[in-house]
Amino acid sequence: MMKKDLLFKAAQLYGFDTASAKEVPGHEGGRNLVFLIGNDLVLRVSSLSDRSIEDYEAEIEYVHYLSEGGASVADSIPSRKGNRIEIIDEKVVAMFETAKGDQIADHGYQYIDGVPIDEYFYLTGKVLGKIHALSKNYSPIYKRFDFFEKYNEDYFESLIPDDFFCLHMKMGRRIKDRLHEILEELRKLPRNSENYGMVHFDYSDGNYNIEYDTGKINVFDFDNCRTCWYLYDIANLWSHGLGWIAWNEDADERRAYMEKYMQTVINGYRTECTITDEELEHLEMMVNTVLMENIIDVFEVKKASGEEFVFDEEESYNVKCLVEGLSWFGFYSDIFDNESPFEVEI
Repeated sequence: MMKKDLLFKAAQLYGFDTASAKEVPGHEGGRNLVFLIGNDLVLRVSSLSDRSIEDYEAEIEYVHYLSEGGASVADSIPSRKGNRIEIIDEKVVAMFETAKGDQIADHGYQYIDGVPIDEYFYLTGKVLGKIHALSKNYSPIYKRFDFFEKYNEDYFESLIPDDFFCLHMKMGRRIKDRLHEILEELRKLPRNSENYGMVHFDYSDGNYNIEYDTGKINVFDFDNCRTCWYLYDIANLWSHGLGWIAWNEDADERRAYMEKYMQTVINGYRTECTITDEELEHLEMMVNTVLMENIIDVFEVKKASGEEFVFDEEESYNVKCLVEGLSWFGFYSDIFDNESPFEVEI
């Protein structure tokens, strides 16, 4: 009844027929309720539990700015009142365009027939470069939270118990000590308008669609956007490229493939946005930061759902990489097994 009532109120504000609304199944740990309105619109209902109204205003302002600037993103749609967010029953409601196209996963990770996969890699970099180029000139009304506002020693201490048990031993203290070391390393990196600004923070094939008739990539879900190093989005894209070669048992061949993959991404990126070779020297550190985010996210999801902190084979693999200082998600080390990729026995 609650969803029905909320949908009815949203329909009045945005002018759609509730019969056209279809709930989209959420992913694990998702904070949002999402409805597909017909084929062209998406209604998102969000909680205020861990975000302020200003946080949502900042996200929507950024998405609209990117769309107006020519980036391939699913823009927000104002209500009949002209507002890009509405508050209904203490929930934050926003409407977006549907990102045209399909997920590459839904095509069995097959790209357009007859088109080299390198062109796809190149385009992922190009689309990201356009977003970052626009971010460098962004002067928002609403300020989104910063990387260090969430990722800091006090937060890690409060989130992860010392007695957290993983890999047959108490691991909480070791995890936090390693996370603190990563933070110290990050604080030494330069932060200026050329390398630090608004980023997507979850740029990957799960958050963009591909129009298979043209190859156009359309990005959505800026729910995690914040100010951070632009290199973080590139590092996240690196981590999502691992699956293309994870089947290969030869570590040297995996490394050579990933270097070629990353160079193709960067070539596309540089058609829209500058990034120096000096910045790219910090890619390894930023990939470690992506690993950190992945681990923190698991703790957060389990805490929010009231689950015990019990990690599965994949989650434990990430912990092992972290505490043992294995960079690049352990992809080039002996820990990696191509027959059971990114898993350890527990």
